[in-house]
Amino acid sequence: MQVKHPLADMLEPIIEKLGYEVVRIMTIGQANPTLQIMIDKTDGTEITVDDCAKVSRALSETLDEKDPISGRYNLEVSSPGLDRPLTKPEHFVRFAGNVVKIETDELVENRKRFKGVLNGMENLTVLLTMEGTEYRLPFETISKAKIVLTDELLAKWEAEHPEMQEFIEE
Repeated sequence: MQVKHPLADMLEPIIEKLGYEVVRIMTIGQANPTLQIMIDKTDGTEITVDDCAKVSRALSETLDEKDPISGRYNLEVSSPGLDRPLTKPEHFVRFAGNVVKIETDELVENRKRFKGVLNGMENLTVLLTMEGTEYRLPFETISKAKIVLTDELLAKWEAEHPEMQEFIEE
């Protein structure tokens, strides 16, 4: 799966102590890098701006104190969104039934890119149906995976969030 970020061991315990799950930590850019941290709630409820601010403040204290990044950088704490990355085995179970895109770092049945319906996970093997064929992708071969934003996923979200209707363009 994805390579562990060099700051993960320092930052993950802080985030987890606050009651959040780390979805992904990555650095984007070189000249003015952004340390991007995606978080989720362990109870499955949605991440709010206040949650992101709380985690950002806690991480800023540690990052300022330990100064692990030389030079200037931006810290960005966000929710994973509807088209979230899947980075842990439990994500492949939790989000079964969704359409996903998966890339592997080695050939699996003569291909490295897959897009289909996620059927869950079995013994650290991701199950995916694509074009009528079920593929079995060893978790350790997956380099990138994310949920695809579909009309069905968006309709489900809209049904679960009627208070947001005034913000959704018809």
